[in-house]
Amino acid sequence: MIELTLAEVAAAAGGELAGDPSAVVTGAVRTDSRALAAGDLFVALPGERVDGADFLPAAAAAGAAGALATRPAPGLPVVVVPDPVEALGRLAGAVHRRLVDGGLVTVGITGSSGKTSTKDLLGQVLAAAGPTVSPEGSFNNDIGLPLTVLSAGTGTRSLVLEMGARGPGHIARLCRIARPDIGVVLNVGSAHLGEFGSAEVIAASKGELVEALPAEGTAVLNADDPRVIGMAPRTAARVVTTGLGADADVRAVDVDLDDAARARFTLVAGGEQHPVALQVVGAHHVANALSAAAAALAAGMTPGAVAAALSAAGPRSRWRMEVSRRADGVTVVNDAYNANPESMRAALAALTRLPGRRRIAVLGAMGELGTGAEAEHTRLGRDVVRAGVDLLVSVGADAVGLHTGALAERSAGDGGGQEDGALDSVQHVPDREAALQLLTAELGADDVVLVKASRSYGLEQLAADLLADGQAS
Repeated sequence: MIELTLAEVAAAAGGELAGDPSAVVTGAVRTDSRALAAGDLFVALPGERVDGADFLPAAAAAGAAGALATRPAPGLPVVVVPDPVEALGRLAGAVHRRLVDGGLVTVGITGSSGKTSTKDLLGQVLAAAGPTVSPEGSFNNDIGLPLTVLSAGTGTRSLVLEMGARGPGHIARLCRIARPDIGVVLNVGSAHLGEFGSAEVIAASKGELVEALPAEGTAVLNADDPRVIGMAPRTAARVVTTGLGADADVRAVDVDLDDAARARFTLVAGGEQHPVALQVVGAHHVANALSAAAAALAAGMTPGAVAAALSAAGPRSRWRMEVSRRADGVTVVNDAYNANPESMRAALAALTRLPGRRRIAVLGAMGELGTGAEAEHTRLGRDVVRAGVDLLVSVGADAVGLHTGALAERSAGDGGGQEDGALDSVQHVPDREAALQLLTAELGADDVVLVKASRSYGLEQLAADLLADGQAS
């Protein structure tokens, strides 16, 4: 963060300063009192179980320069505000405007799936051209996005922001904090369908990003998604399209996967063609890479430099097609950060391309799908069988539809027959512990296991347990 006095913080955040106005924030802005260092600014967020303001004494003991909080505290300058989250956004907005005056280029990325992976690719590509802020993980809400903005400094050339939404108006609010110069819309899918109500409302909400762009900005739209390309009339900015079709401005041709299910293709952009060899697993990353390429080109990079940087970019954020091999030869693919129907099918497609003796899908439920959740799970269960997965293990009561759909599809395909003595290819278990017990007994050398579910089901721990079990064996 740029250095600010507490008086400047108070003015930007719209609060009243209780304490020394000349105290200077020289460090980072943090919401965790345990991570504070001298010179940091502590944002004391209210929570369901604890109030961050209770940790103001700890912030003072850590040497924090000050805090944003709902009440003052002895021994620590505090900018007192009624709502620390709103104040954090105000502060980030003020800092962002100062950085923009210094030449900062800001990219906003949204979509139903692939936001973090695209952000990770683009951050690494832009870093090849200059100092870039693009943190690991998903900092895409009213807290995470301002913290990302505030981690930028006067030397930052590019800022990559992931923008999530759980309802109309959310992305517009994030754009008011940090107005992007370049806006990337990846896709419109089923994520959070239960909260939005329909795909049309999701599309309207994702399109708030392109509506916020300045006329001199650039909207990067996925031409392979009709709802995304349909956003073009909603922006005053220049529109750049991406996709596999011949009409896309930035496109991929000659797409293929190597033996590790990593995509290879030729990037076609700006009248040039350059080879790209991605280091991330899954064909679905081609679309993410094209969006990252288009954004980087809009930021001033050349097609050749973009292709080279894409080929060097690796996975960064955890639990997204994270491939690990155990000492006994079992490969575990931890893709359990989140799940929706589109990302589930993309992960299954990647699983079936990975080399191995058997391909095993361990799937939990997909959350926030609304009234269509049961049908979506049943449909996905059928798709698991169609994909050629050797064993499906569905985990938890909310995932029983996967089991039902897979059984129905398998019965339709082979009459429900099963080799004598073989483990049934469609299994349902009540919880993570039961899944671990089943897999521990069943896994053998060269098996490949995909673990995926919505984040709230915690299956990333199952993947970790499987890896630990392999090390112990």
